Amino acid sequence: MQIIRDTNIDFIGKRKIAVLISLVLISIGIVSLILQGGPKYGIDFTGGTSLHLHFEKPIYIGEVRTILSNIGLGNSEIKGFAAGNELLVRLQQQDNIEAVSEQAMAEIASKLPGNEIELLSKETVGPRIGSELRRDTIKAILISLVLLLIYISWRFEFKFAVGAVIALFHDVLITLGVFSILKLEISLAVVAAFLTIIGYSLNDTIVVFDRIRENLKVLRREEYPKIFNVSINQTLSRTILTSLTTLGVVTILFFFGGEVIHNFSFALVIGIFIGTYSSIFVASPVVVEWYLRTEARKSKVVSQR
Repeated sequence: MQIIRDTNIDFIGKRKIAVLISLVLISIGIVSLILQGGPKYGIDFTGGTSLHLHFEKPIYIGEVRTILSNIGLGNSEIKGFAAGNELLVRLQQQDNIEAVSEQAMAEIASKLPGNEIELLSKETVGPRIGSELRRDTIKAILISLVLLLIYISWRFEFKFAVGAVIALFHDVLITLGVFSILKLEISLAVVAAFLTIIGYSLNDTIVVFDRIRENLKVLRREEYPKIFNVSINQTLSRTILTSLTTLGVVTILFFFGGEVIHNFSFALVIGIFIGTYSSIFVASPVVVEWYLRTEARKSKVVSQR
């Protein structure tokens, strides 16, 4: 199925503009991360307790926040659910987090006597486990990128692998920057979203690379920019169709999936846009630039002889 036929867009000719756009987006994200002292980690990484509370009657977040502020827990994160009678209260790590969480529950119950509370779930993460998770998460992402570099080098060429990995770094950095700018927290679910973005972007890039590899043989008499443009245009319909289909599902999750997976689905929405962009304007231009520079060096050597 093709929704766009016989396109002839000069993607490679616009690679310098694309590089400028990417550098601006990445720079804004990095500046935001520096100003805020790094990403805003959730309790999965910093330690603390998460309480999922169900109230008999609808409850306002402001009421609970005021109650917790009165006992010195005003910096707790409180999220409401669509039903209106459920809250997710996240308490930051304390010296005695168990006692603090029990005190918080008791205080809320005492201040809202006509609204019965039920504890649906309780999760506690210690600071040591949180720091280990942070370290293991970074290690997992770096190892996955190295393995991808090896795999793509084996299936294609090293220059293709470098282009793909640069595109993946590009996607993760921009998505992380968006989270930093909007002050959204990084949880294990968001890390899972980042890994999903890597997989999605890589799949799209591999499809484009596969067509480029074919056309390097079929159109070997043509110049490299033309070969790459033809390949991207030939796969453009598939790229757009896949992106729109995936984006539709993720957008539904974002609006109707509930507060618990809100950040997860938002990361995927951003990642789909950035991943589609990078497979066209980042990965392929890196490879074509490598080809052009290699060819220029060879021509220079021949002319010197």
